[in-house]
Amino acid sequence: MRLCLKILFLLAVLPLAKAAGAQSLVVIVNPSIGVQHLTQHEVRDIFLGRYRSFPSGATALPIDLAANSAARKEFYLLIAHKDPSDMSSYWARLTFSGEISPPFAVADARTAVNIVASNPNAVAYVYSTAVDNRVRVALVLTP
Repeated sequence: MRLCLKILFLLAVLPLAKAAGAQSLVVIVNPSIGVQHLTQHEVRDIFLGRYRSFPSGATALPIDLAANSAARKEFYLLIAHKDPSDMSSYWARLTFSGEISPPFAVADARTAVNIVASNPNAVAYVYSTAVDNRVRVALVLTP
């Protein structure tokens, strides 16, 4: 009987533990740019170099995380359905043709948040746990 109770307890707590450990990937902007919300399509266009401006017309400076980061891999899978090797090929082709260069890459989320907080045109993606009150969440990405 005690074993059954323990099993039931574990089954009840497991979803809560998963939810607590889960992190949302979010797109952040500087509050002074005036962007309240971005769509997934707008974010994709900015980070894939199709457009380098916000819907308001202000220039957008996309900030990438390090190439080997889990957040970067997840971000491009969510917005472009491309894995890291696909993205490398994509940027190699565009850079070689001289069309555009890839987003500026930084080492970690803290650096990305600091850049967005200090530059009104910067836009970045980080896990929600890295966000502070100096930046605004413009989009929450869900799998």
